[in-house]
Amino acid sequence: MIRDITIGQYYSGESVIHRMDPRTKLAITFVYAISLFLCKDWIMILTATVFLCTYVAVSRVPLTYICKGLKVIWMFIFFTAIFSVFNGDGNVIWSWHRLRITDKSVMTTVLVVYLIIGSSVMTYTTRPMNLAHGLDRSLGFLKKVKVPVAEMAMMLMIALRFIPIFMEELDKIMKAQLSRGADFESGNIFRRIKSYVPVFVPLFVSAIRRAVDLAQAMDARCFDGSEGRSRMNPLKYSGTDYVGYAIVLVYLGCMIVYRCVM
Repeated sequence: MIRDITIGQYYSGESVIHRMDPRTKLAITFVYAISLFLCKDWIMILTATVFLCTYVAVSRVPLTYICKGLKVIWMFIFFTAIFSVFNGDGNVIWSWHRLRITDKSVMTTVLVVYLIIGSSVMTYTTRPMNLAHGLDRSLGFLKKVKVPVAEMAMMLMIALRFIPIFMEELDKIMKAQLSRGADFESGNIFRRIKSYVPVFVPLFVSAIRRAVDLAQAMDARCFDGSEGRSRMNPLKYSGTDYVGYAIVLVYLGCMIVYRCVM
């Protein structure tokens, strides 16, 4: 289970998407999220599916690797589906007493999964430091209204880089508890939750300790993540990035035109 947590981790590769500027991938993710909110029928969802499948195929991130990340958040997807079942309208596909599954509820669940996968491809194909730099450059205009964009980008970079570290730490703690006779699989849900207490308490303590050590190390080096720092590899757009912008804008334009016409 622990090894299945892939969300937020970088997948090394040499695809066209990997070589794109992080600002381009941020824009593609943002535009794709907007297009999902525009979807109102299955034709638009089919168009979003084709775009997502093409995006994943070009990124060369294995589909099995992406599906591993979905295992971790299946509970969130499940509750989203349940909520949409009880609150959705539209044509009824299946009903039992007061429980109704409509085409709108199924559509909502599909869109949530697409949104997660589309966002995950960005993190799979972008190193955390480059992603933070791209976010800093993309939202630079907010600095004029005193928004600490550089600090926010630094926090994002630290959070993404610590995900695999915490997963490794969690794996070690669980193996140590298993060697002492811990059982995480048997019993009802309440007993299983209780069995995880000896795991998450030391993990939480370890996370606090690592955060304090990192803060002290950054403070000793007078590093605060603010603007004005030079970079070894500054971001530069290439021809591939302009093609990516053109494709995603044409895609969004088609979605908007179809929604307005239909």
